Amino acid sequence: MEERLPTWKAVANYALLVAIAVVMLVPLLWLLSTAMKSPTEDIFQFPPRLLPQKPTLEYFFKVWSTIPFGRYLLNSSLIAGLTVALNLLFCALAAYPLARLNFWGREVIFTAIVATIMIPFQIVMIPLYVLTVRLGLYNTYLGVIFPAIASAFGIFLLRQAFLGVPKELEEAARMDGCSELGLWWYVMVPAIRPALVTLAIFVFIGSWSDFLWPLIVLKPGSPLTTLPLGVATLAGAFNLDWRLVAAGSVLSILPILLFFLLMQRYIVPSEASSGVKG
Repeated sequence: MEERLPTWKAVANYALLVAIAVVMLVPLLWLLSTAMKSPTEDIFQFPPRLLPQKPTLEYFFKVWSTIPFGRYLLNSSLIAGLTVALNLLFCALAAYPLARLNFWGREVIFTAIVATIMIPFQIVMIPLYVLTVRLGLYNTYLGVIFPAIASAFGIFLLRQAFLGVPKELEEAARMDGCSELGLWWYVMVPAIRPALVTLAIFVFIGSWSDFLWPLIVLKPGSPLTTLPLGVATLAGAFNLDWRLVAAGSVLSILPILLFFLLMQRYIVPSEASSGVKG
């Protein structure tokens, strides 16, 4: 009976996690509260009021009439979707030989790839821009996607996942005459589904919320403008309504939450996904 009771250490851990969750949720709740406050309420009053006195959804509808929100939403959806698909493909193709094949210089190549994580994007931003322009990708969907079609973090994550796949699966596939590409596609990739889903979530969030690169590679007022750039235009130089900006920000966050809710069901233990029981 005593083993079922939570220890003080477990209680302290749960209390710490709850406190961290509350701290993380406060900015989001404040953003939602600001978006739902009526024009007569002072959003800068002190002490601040979290709950609006007269909640309204006026500004959520106003966002759609102020900017072409639907077009921006479509642009971000296409860019984020293609970025996730290409990132998973190229990272999985790069990670597999680094994990399962033996060749000279494998560890050196992997170390060099991981070392690039320490390089800030601002350092490679100008060379990437020049390369994008010379390839004729300026102000195109592919130009926005180009720097994110593969990542060192993704290769590292999937390599570690490939290393955890039981060798028995690989040996059985080879005995059945499976080719190297078939082994990768039909055996190894399904076995690391949790890692692929995790990487997809990270890539989607990063691509959806990216502001700097689309700002550089897209023309001002381009029909390819992404949602973060479109929401930023709500904060005009001569007319700034924080309720409208907050409403646009809340709407831009919803697809991220939806994507996470849809994908988290596929995050299962690797043993279950590989079909191997201990």
